[in-house]
Amino acid sequence: MSPLNNRTPLWRSLEEAGGDPGLLARATQEFPMLARALADPVNRREVLKLMAACIAWSGLAGCDSKFGDALVPPVRMPPNVVPGRPNFFATAQVLGGYAQGIVVEHVMGRPLKVAGNPHHPASLGATDAYAQALPLDFYDPDRAAQVCFKGNPSYRAAFDAALATERARLKASDGAGLKILTGNITSPCLLDQIESLLRAYPEATWVSWEPLSRTNAQNGTRQIYGTPLDTIAHLDRADIVLAFDADLLSTDPGRLRYARDLASRRNPARGQMNRIYAVESTPTLLGSVADHRFIAEPSDVEHIVAWLLDAVRSQSSPPAPAGTRPPWMAALIEDLKGARGKVLIHAGAQHSAAVHAQVHLMNESLLARNATYTLIDAQGPAPTSSPEQLLLDMHAGKVTHLLMLDTNPAYSAPFSWDFAAALKSVPFSVSLARHLDETAQKTTWFVPLAHSWESWGDARAYDASVSILQPQSLPLYDGLSAAEVVDRYLQTQSRSSEAIVKDFWRARLSGDFAQAFDAALAKGVLADTAARPATVEPRPAAVHPSGPEKSDNPEAPHATAISLVFRADPSLWDGRFANNPWLQELPRPLAKDVWGNPLRISPALAEQHHLETGDVVLLKVGEASVTSPVIVLPGQAPHTITALLGSGRSGAGRVGDQVGVNFHPFTSLADAVRLEKTAAHTDVATTVHHNLLTAPSEQVLRHQDLSEFLSGQPEASPPAATLYETHPQGPAQWAMSIDLNACIGCNACVVACQAENNIPVVGKAQVLREREMHWLRIDRYLAGDASAPESFFQPVLCMHCEQAPCENVCPVGATVHDAEGLNVMVYNRCVGTRFCSNNCPYKVRRFNFDSFAREQHRPRESWNPEVTVRARGVMEKCSYCIQRIAAARIEADRDSKPIGKVTTACEAACPTRAFTFGNLADPESAVLARKRSPLDFAMLSDEATKPRTTYEAKVRNPNPKLKGLSA
Repeated sequence: MSPLNNRTPLWRSLEEAGGDPGLLARATQEFPMLARALADPVNRREVLKLMAACIAWSGLAGCDSKFGDALVPPVRMPPNVVPGRPNFFATAQVLGGYAQGIVVEHVMGRPLKVAGNPHHPASLGATDAYAQALPLDFYDPDRAAQVCFKGNPSYRAAFDAALATERARLKASDGAGLKILTGNITSPCLLDQIESLLRAYPEATWVSWEPLSRTNAQNGTRQIYGTPLDTIAHLDRADIVLAFDADLLSTDPGRLRYARDLASRRNPARGQMNRIYAVESTPTLLGSVADHRFIAEPSDVEHIVAWLLDAVRSQSSPPAPAGTRPPWMAALIEDLKGARGKVLIHAGAQHSAAVHAQVHLMNESLLARNATYTLIDAQGPAPTSSPEQLLLDMHAGKVTHLLMLDTNPAYSAPFSWDFAAALKSVPFSVSLARHLDETAQKTTWFVPLAHSWESWGDARAYDASVSILQPQSLPLYDGLSAAEVVDRYLQTQSRSSEAIVKDFWRARLSGDFAQAFDAALAKGVLADTAARPATVEPRPAAVHPSGPEKSDNPEAPHATAISLVFRADPSLWDGRFANNPWLQELPRPLAKDVWGNPLRISPALAEQHHLETGDVVLLKVGEASVTSPVIVLPGQAPHTITALLGSGRSGAGRVGDQVGVNFHPFTSLADAVRLEKTAAHTDVATTVHHNLLTAPSEQVLRHQDLSEFLSGQPEASPPAATLYETHPQGPAQWAMSIDLNACIGCNACVVACQAENNIPVVGKAQVLREREMHWLRIDRYLAGDASAPESFFQPVLCMHCEQAPCENVCPVGATVHDAEGLNVMVYNRCVGTRFCSNNCPYKVRRFNFDSFAREQHRPRESWNPEVTVRARGVMEKCSYCIQRIAAARIEADRDSKPIGKVTTACEAACPTRAFTFGNLADPESAVLARKRSPLDFAMLSDEATKPRTTYEAKVRNPNPKLKGLSA
């Protein structure tokens, strides 16, 4: 490509780069922002960036007949690729340093879809929303593609030359002034490299830091056991679960396994129910499904933990609750003591080390260790320095070389770090990141980070099991893995990531290396690598209460002060997924907001400050302040404000930049919190379009207590007579059952459906007009008082009614019924009257108001080729993944056998197995067994629609002694 200069017209350079005289018109149609940049003769830097995306697009989008010419087939077909048949390869998703096993589906060599790896102990075949969104993350056109020097484009050879000079200088000084900053690392290979690097440069230090740190949990075990340990919960063995601000189901490294284990004990029709207590200041997924949820201010949780520790360790009978103690305390203590050996108590990672130590001591007193949880040694060697010391050295000018691997402290570091100023004192800094993010823009050198689907690697799961990460594609961009960058510091002849990983494991795998390595790749996990239980003894004398002096009065004056708590964004984590539109438009499980992170406040605080959802407030913490809209969240502690981390990016990309507010800098502030209402108001985009406190009708969502379930179920009434014609019976009869006891509202199914069915995002403006396109939604109902409501989750999709009201009103026959019980859409017939939507009592149809698929600029390579990309002006809805049914039908016809098991995208992704899909005509099918459950019911059964999707009613197991005291 000829370089841009002041004498070369931009459009000519672009056409020369692509070699296609029609490229400019097509590229500007695909990238409207390019047309705007070309119209600006001085905006040449933006043109350079957009040209790179366009050239990549022109090479990748050849299969799109609208934008490209005919395909040229390969002369020689790649091995193991059969046209029309997918291939599957095991790897892992790494988040926060911990691996979850996944299987990536390839079509004609392109990675398109993610499923869980059933052989991996951390996933058991399930996924979360982050894993389901990986294809869009991989094909992100905003990923960095070029090395940069001081913010300007450079090239790999220049970086290697500069590093060679630095390497010689560091070697001469034994690495004095060299600092390495990383996130949490569990990769055995990378940890070994860092250890080698520290040996090669003895004066160098390594610092590990995560914005969402689990350091306090490990420090708590260090306090009581004398060494840092990790906790492995066994929720399927626990009769009583007590959580203190702990969301084991959404943020813990073992969250998918924990969700599966917990769900196995929540349906009384299939086994003994456990009982869940949650003490928390802001609603969590675990608290939402708990049998009792007790709301407490953050400072009061510390007192409650201390009181419970005293009571649990006492050999006498539980004391009667004092007038100043929570009224539910005595019954809780009695329940805990009555279930010794079958109790699990857990505290959230944000709590102090002292709280974690006290919780461990309670578990020890209740004989829980090695019964309902296991302790294992902390994974990997300990860093050699702390973030605080690193910052002191940077500000003092003692750091001459800073290497940052996949970390973004310029965005996520707290105010006290003053990281941007400290970085100016470092003469040579290197940032390895996937985007030219906030930190990379300020470093001497920026090196693009290869996606995990483009490079080799390894990582440990929550239980220390090792997975080998194998690439799923040739690199789309010229990036390096963390192992390749560290290898450049160790030796002049750099190795590929494949060579680095294989060299490491060749010395550690016994027997035939090739056979053992290939077996690990095929299964997705190395056998016998899980950690053994740690042999430690508690030291009760080392445990002491934390925070303010222990008081018998939870209503002490400190409780009336406003508390500011920080949580990971359920959609964006710590901000690393901010440029993923699927996740930006994914409704948060409880508030159902999208495209932003308004402050969560309680109804009481809203009333006190005369606030409504969308009002903009000024949040002050000491001298620091920020403005943000608020959203009123029932179930929030009265004087607690919750800030979600992960928004407010300025270096994420075109999707994630300037969306929401960055609350990371406030995480270190301990000053008084003040809230002031401003005159401004902004619309908060949510998918809740009804009263937040509308209790579910029995016709919509049935729920009961365990005692009511055990007292017997009413006999089912015979089916009502009907004048409607019965649909003919086909070779299969498809149906679905959804267990409301298992659904935790995690949203994995929503993103899985979106990825499988090419469902576009619509943007904040369209969501505000109630035009979101998700075919599957999770309704959240709240019953009771706004200060402490009872929560319910209910996935809702097309019910595939046998007597479908939508079919009778369609004037063009676009929605029809087939012989297998499916309500199908014929898109070529649909003319957009929307009569079917008006006539649907379940409101599960989505009208495609605009050309959303084209406007979102989603790379064509990430679309599922088995599903039509719908045009503007047609009605869309769930099809029970009819493309998967069709594939199973073709296979059955080919092999002359009955149709086999079909798994929908939502069923495959769900970590709790809430969805069960199958063939009612098969007497051995799991869905038929589910529908025979005494809890089975149909939504809006009075409508006589005979839906093929039914539910199992929600059952809770409250403590009879706490009736009416769940607040």
